[in-house]
Amino acid sequence: MNDSPGWATPGSDPSDGERPGAPTDRPVTGDPKWSAEQPPPGQWTSPTPGQTPPPQAPQQPQQPQPGQGWGSQGGQYGSPYGGQYGYPGGPGQWGQPPAAKPGVIPLRPLGLGEILDGAVATMRSHWRSVLPITLVVATVVQVLSLLAQKYAMSDLTVATEPGADLEESLNSLAVAMGALIGASFIAALGGIVATAMLTMIYSRAVLGNTSTISGAWRESRSQLLRLFGLTLLLGLGAVLLAAVLIVPGALTRNAGLIAVGIFAVIPLITWLWIKFSLASPALMLEKTTVFKALGRSSKLVKGTWWRIFGITLLTNIITGIVAAIIVWPLTMIGMAVFGGGLGGIEDGTAATAWGALILSGIGAIIAQTIVMPIQAGVTVLLYVDQRIRREGLDLELARAAGIENYGTTGG
Repeated sequence: MNDSPGWATPGSDPSDGERPGAPTDRPVTGDPKWSAEQPPPGQWTSPTPGQTPPPQAPQQPQQPQPGQGWGSQGGQYGSPYGGQYGYPGGPGQWGQPPAAKPGVIPLRPLGLGEILDGAVATMRSHWRSVLPITLVVATVVQVLSLLAQKYAMSDLTVATEPGADLEESLNSLAVAMGALIGASFIAALGGIVATAMLTMIYSRAVLGNTSTISGAWRESRSQLLRLFGLTLLLGLGAVLLAAVLIVPGALTRNAGLIAVGIFAVIPLITWLWIKFSLASPALMLEKTTVFKALGRSSKLVKGTWWRIFGITLLTNIITGIVAAIIVWPLTMIGMAVFGGGLGGIEDGTAATAWGALILSGIGAIIAQTIVMPIQAGVTVLLYVDQRIRREGLDLELARAAGIENYGTTGG
């Protein structure tokens, strides 16, 4: 488009399935031409002795009915992708050449496996750009988290000890909470920077182009403040929504009202989380504003909320399992060796021992270095997939990749 490599800014918020300047009818080769009437089947008769049976008219093979043939989805012939899955080179496209694949994904609507594979393939093939970014961010975040855990948790323990002075306890609690909030703020900033740079690397990987760390920084830095504003706005919105639904019950000390508020806020926040999950790549790749990015995400997610929710949830489950496999063994070894064993775990001193914190931090750094690119990559590829399905972005990407006559010859 105009502001980022190979991408075209959509402009005035195109409607679903429409994109200014893009062809609306794409020839799809191999579509069967259905006959209005089929000839009747041949009539079998028993010939009399010595009589040659009359020649039978040749039977035409039964034509597949709409919704049963190739290139169809519910019988929707004539659309560029035959519904959602009748795309060039897609499953069941007999005689069609495979879709063009200049980079880590084929230029057609993607399946779950292709999205996950594209995210992992980018991390593997562009590791010189991807892993240093996430390694630096994860190291900074974990060092600050380790210090906050060591000193803030110690202050919290002192503040909650029986017989502690009230004023001293409040001061210790304020210092501990301030340290934890500060560490969380730095972690959020690091995550925003990593997300911005990884988005640019993945957008180039779709076209088969390589990226450098300095190049990703140059392309992303102009949108960093807006990305920070987007993240802050979404976080504040979630907090305000939770407050509106839960605080009334807390103020009236009504347990039933609190339970209703909690059960209402969880699905609402989940719905909004998915609805605006594509706002970040829209903001970065289209060089748009915060509110336009929210609108773009809402439009792209519309009608496919459950699909995006399922892919996002599965990605988080997979990355969570990978992170746990790396972090928990090192954490337990650190507590057992440096935290005083079971006694230290029981009295809480094991969690603040230097050796346990360091081993746990090393595990978290390794896990975040691996997990962060996968999560960011899935989000970017979901955005690309939705734009291919709704706006024919594959045509723009094919032209940017230098593929001639794409969309007119089936490949």
